[in-house]
Amino acid sequence: MSFGEVYKDLTQMALTTAKQLGASYADIRIVENLSQSIETKNLELARINENKNLGCGIRVIYNGGWGFASSYDLSPNSIKKTVKLAIEIGKASSLFKEKIQLADEPVHKVTWQSQYQKNPFDIPLETKINELILASEKAHSVKGITLSLGFMHFIAEKEIFASSQGSYIEQHFIKSSCGMEVYASNGNDQQRRSYPSSFGGQWELAGYELVERLKLIDHAPKIAVEAVKLLEAPLCPTTNCDIIIGSSQMGLQIHESCGHPSELDRALGEEINYAGDSFLKLALLNKLHYGSSIVNLFADATIPHGLGSFGYDDEGVAAQKFYLVQDGIFCNYLSSRELAGSIDLTRSNGCMRAQSWNYTPIIRMTNICLEPGKSGNLNDLIGDTKNGIYMETNKSWSIDQKRYNFQFSTEIAYEIKDGKLGRMLKNPSYGGITSEFWNACDAICDETEYVVWGVPNCGKGQPSQTMWTGHGASPARFKNIKAGIAHKV
Repeated sequence: MSFGEVYKDLTQMALTTAKQLGASYADIRIVENLSQSIETKNLELARINENKNLGCGIRVIYNGGWGFASSYDLSPNSIKKTVKLAIEIGKASSLFKEKIQLADEPVHKVTWQSQYQKNPFDIPLETKINELILASEKAHSVKGITLSLGFMHFIAEKEIFASSQGSYIEQHFIKSSCGMEVYASNGNDQQRRSYPSSFGGQWELAGYELVERLKLIDHAPKIAVEAVKLLEAPLCPTTNCDIIIGSSQMGLQIHESCGHPSELDRALGEEINYAGDSFLKLALLNKLHYGSSIVNLFADATIPHGLGSFGYDDEGVAAQKFYLVQDGIFCNYLSSRELAGSIDLTRSNGCMRAQSWNYTPIIRMTNICLEPGKSGNLNDLIGDTKNGIYMETNKSWSIDQKRYNFQFSTEIAYEIKDGKLGRMLKNPSYGGITSEFWNACDAICDETEYVVWGVPNCGKGQPSQTMWTGHGASPARFKNIKAGIAHKV
């Protein structure tokens, strides 16, 4: 029997119980999660962690109020108790909040599977460890490297969603990641370089083929040499200039200054915990010149290998693509069935997700992407820039509670002089105001430079939930930006 068939009777019992107890709506999610993480430090295995968990989360609407409860015990008696607890919470919440109305969604009865070629859990553990150790050996062959860290993480997840409106959805996910960091230090300084991105590397909705494609061993010497050279590189100057932001750093820029402020619950003030609300208030919808005319930002949960992709969100809404900013104009939010009507949508655009079975779904980013432009590849864009700075790979970030004022630093930068890369610069940073910054965008590289970067650690809510998101981006140029604001990071 399939995962969905095993639990079908149990889900129907839960929904029937909720209806008998007076719920006008109910849904249940059953989630099984298997994970494996591997870390190396220098030339040794530092940590292996394998974990498996299974449980359910039940939502109900009772007298117009939400109730949620969860349990790791999937016995019939436990499920009934969990439904009753959700009902009691719904009764309480109905006393304090406006009555909930859900936007319509078609009934879905379907099984969905993410795309992958090689199941990472079929790959021997020794193969994975050796890949990380050999990459570290290559890094340490460069004189001046004092520390190397390697990472791999794999997740297999099975989910069932069933609702009192008739949907029954089974989904299967395979998620994979790998990356490495190298550090160089001397008596005065320490510098870091990461591959393929910082903070754990690249994540995709993919299998072990991701590891094979990224070739950590081949790229380790290059980032090691860069880390050592950064020790003697001059500091990034404090100046206003044109800057080109590399693809992976653009991913984080999109995440913080477009993804979070476009979450409708933030904009409405219904979710202001964990990093605040949003400057994108409803009065700005379809009016604000968020960016220049070449800026097109969209949400797309259907990208084959995007980390923020799925078949259906955690309230049974089918995955969709839609624009948040089109031709520079802010035009949509990330929404839910409950809040869609507040911006005159007849249907949610499918952005409700929960970290696991024991969390209630909230509005989250999917894959928030910057549409590729027409400015050729990175070399073409650099060649078209007379004077400026090229920055790549995030080092740190800061953005205010309304996602309006920001400052980011990157691991490495290069001067651009007369259309050519010049000297390497260390501790580069840049900052600005979100709408002013995006209006300063005058060039975006084409699809040849486009990468959908995975972000596995997006935090939101209290209690805090961590979510999987993705960000497609090509390098882009911004005019007259404050650079080198902080000399030391």
